[in-house]
Amino acid sequence: MLRRLLERPCTLALLVGSQLAVMMYLSLGGFRSLSALFGREQEPAFDYSHPHDVYSNLSHMPGAPVAPGGLPAPQGLPYCPERSPLLVGPISVSFSPVPSLAEIVERNPRVEPGGRYRPARCEPRSRTAIIVPHRAREHHLRLLLYHLHPFLQRQQLAYGIYVIHQAGNGTFNRAKLLNVGVREALRDEEWDCLFLHDVDLLPENDHNLYVCDPRGPRHVAVAMNKFGYSLPYPQYFGGVSALTPDQYLKMNGFPNEYWGWGGEDDDIATRVRLAGMKISRPPTSVGHYKMVKHRGDKGNEENPHRFDLLVRTQNSWTQDGMNSLTYQLLSRELGPLYTNITADIGTDPRGPRTSSGPHYPLVPPKPSVRRCCSAGPQPGLALCLLPTTQLLMVHTDSFLIMKLTLSHFNHETESEGLYFPHPQLLTALRGM
Repeated sequence: MLRRLLERPCTLALLVGSQLAVMMYLSLGGFRSLSALFGREQEPAFDYSHPHDVYSNLSHMPGAPVAPGGLPAPQGLPYCPERSPLLVGPISVSFSPVPSLAEIVERNPRVEPGGRYRPARCEPRSRTAIIVPHRAREHHLRLLLYHLHPFLQRQQLAYGIYVIHQAGNGTFNRAKLLNVGVREALRDEEWDCLFLHDVDLLPENDHNLYVCDPRGPRHVAVAMNKFGYSLPYPQYFGGVSALTPDQYLKMNGFPNEYWGWGGEDDDIATRVRLAGMKISRPPTSVGHYKMVKHRGDKGNEENPHRFDLLVRTQNSWTQDGMNSLTYQLLSRELGPLYTNITADIGTDPRGPRTSSGPHYPLVPPKPSVRRCCSAGPQPGLALCLLPTTQLLMVHTDSFLIMKLTLSHFNHETESEGLYFPHPQLLTALRGM
């Protein structure tokens, strides 16, 4: 029986491929080492059981220097330290009670109109624009502002917070709103760093610096409570990310065609690779975030076209992005805590959703694909060997696929992950 199985080319190839994958997996130390290939830094130790108040140390921040006679001191401030002495590490994040805007303003007296801030006694080393896509999440926005302003002030940054509001009741488009936010923010100032920030994610450690990495795009929401404070898969790029304006334009920004929930994060991660850049990350112990619990949003149902769009990313990324962005700016308001930008970004050209459930390409599986899938080296993973000699490591929960060619098992070749949906394989995995 065993001999007959081994005589089948598919079975033999899968056994060999599985052994090679397990060897590579173990030699790299599992998914943590795979994550290191994407720029993970060394892990410092933090005690999250005794967090500090989010407004700690703000009373230690002096006002602007004053010369004799009460006049402002002359300019020529020294640069702020590379590592702010005001940082406290883990901070307490609470969802209740939700503070009022008046309370947040009172707690942040040094924040200027438009949500702007800069240190009074030193020259900041980074000017960071935080861009938040938004619609119908007022409680989440207040929680974010309450926690984010003191968090950023302790880092001694010059920063501005932009909230990009999608007008109307059409399907939500997070990535396109971020493109709008980047364009509008860069009209205000030559920002050093762009932080693309979901409204429902609150940082838990102020050592997670909101500055960019000149080497490439940076993904900072490494450890969310939603995922058990771990990275769901090595090329995950969702939640909170940071890019310099040059990096953002090099990858043509974010896609405009993802209407509804899902898919755009993986499209963006693929753009990073196609633009010749690599993702870097802070250590897991630093990149902690809590997600504000909420029900699904009306108008932000699962995007049934996301897999079809992801398949086309390699060919579409140079045409779909900042160079194809169209919108109508309806208003720009300088509020006490943020700059509010309201834009009409159009509607989904495919029309309203006919179903809120998940959608998979209706491609019948080839028998050879089903036969060549087996359990992977870790729960939640599967290994599939296709006739093209590609070994696919599949994250079965998210249906994201790591394509490994035989060259990746050569010790002289750096291992890379390319995540994309393969219609035949997706259908086969549903039946596993």
